[in-house]
Amino acid sequence: MKIAAAQIHEIEDLHAIAGKAAIVRTVYEGKDISPYWDALMARVSADVSDAGAFMDLAIILQTLGKSHEAAITQKGALEMSRKYHIRNGSGSGLRVLVIATRGDFMANTPIEFLLESSNANILLHYVDELTAHLNDVPEHDVAFVAVGESPENLAVLENLERLLASWTGPIVNSAPRRVIDLSREGVAEAFRNEPAILAPLTTRIARQTLVDLSAELLSINLIDGLTSFPIILRPIGTHAGHGMEKIGSTDAIASYLTGRPEAEFYIAPFIDYSDEDGKFRKQRIAVIDGKPYASHLAISDHWMVHYLSAGMAEHAERRLEEASWMADFDTDFAVRHADAFAALHRRLGLDYFAIDCAELSDGRLLLFEADVAMIVHSMDSETVFPYKKQSMATLFAAFEGALASRARASKPQRGQQAGGSNQAGVVSLVETL
Repeated sequence: MKIAAAQIHEIEDLHAIAGKAAIVRTVYEGKDISPYWDALMARVSADVSDAGAFMDLAIILQTLGKSHEAAITQKGALEMSRKYHIRNGSGSGLRVLVIATRGDFMANTPIEFLLESSNANILLHYVDELTAHLNDVPEHDVAFVAVGESPENLAVLENLERLLASWTGPIVNSAPRRVIDLSREGVAEAFRNEPAILAPLTTRIARQTLVDLSAELLSINLIDGLTSFPIILRPIGTHAGHGMEKIGSTDAIASYLTGRPEAEFYIAPFIDYSDEDGKFRKQRIAVIDGKPYASHLAISDHWMVHYLSAGMAEHAERRLEEASWMADFDTDFAVRHADAFAALHRRLGLDYFAIDCAELSDGRLLLFEADVAMIVHSMDSETVFPYKKQSMATLFAAFEGALASRARASKPQRGQQAGGSNQAGVVSLVETL
């Protein structure tokens, strides 16, 4: 009893926050967030050291698309504390230590959405490239490394590789180097010779090289993986289609560059993955301990597919197709692409990740992206999307089960190291869905 009381006290010492799932759901469902905003502002007015209030304010700002203000507010919170606590349900479930870093919703695995319906305690522990040790993490049942791949996170992940080298406790996604390898060019290279998967060869290209291409001083077929137009260009480090365009000519490259200030880009061939009806279908799938789980199927008239812009809520026939896809996923899609999922698990080597993909007419899986930080959620209206509830519950149960299985393999402990102790308002988020 004394040990349990001490553990509860330690959790209570962390800064309690509502967290991403609760706040984003409120905004996503069109509810008024201003009462909670006002309450948080009253808290910081009464106590400028209330780190938890500042962190939730930062999440609200990020959800409302105010990225600059969110970053400043989050920085202030992290200067006061690196430790936060989200209690789900009764709080009687797993204590999940989540190793995270600063940044927007794409900086870390959005584990809050994955555990929203559980009774787990999420113990957020923020690290950066200068973190010297992990000796001060709170007591937990299992750890989860949430830091995602991005240029901004590279130094953090490299530091985590050192910090976790001698970690002895139960942990999920314990290999930061494998997360680093999830860069767009890294994923493309990993599956270059994989017969079940087409991951279009993606190359980093300097702005000046694009200028040379636009002036026809350089032929496009001299770039690895390219033979002709159209091509895809996007700035390094972007997600959700920001800055991504299909380019059909050298003149179009010049036009594209006039509106982009970046110094470096990704270039890749455009793959026409439209079906016989002319529509484009993109699937988001979570992979947990090697097993795939359906997250969503978006069907669009446009080649750049995002779930919200695809108009799934407005097209009943698209929802019927998604419902059928989700219901039959284990016996149909997952079976058809079993070789692809086996290759993904084998080559990426992560306990948890998600992919965006499509089916090609030749039977291969077209891999757009593999990442640990994709949004996987269950916020869509049950009235409009009644079929999603069971599929997402299955996915979430599998994720929680993966954490629990790691926890059962070892006693609760601190992470040990050698020598250490033991809608306009929601655009910024929904574009990633």
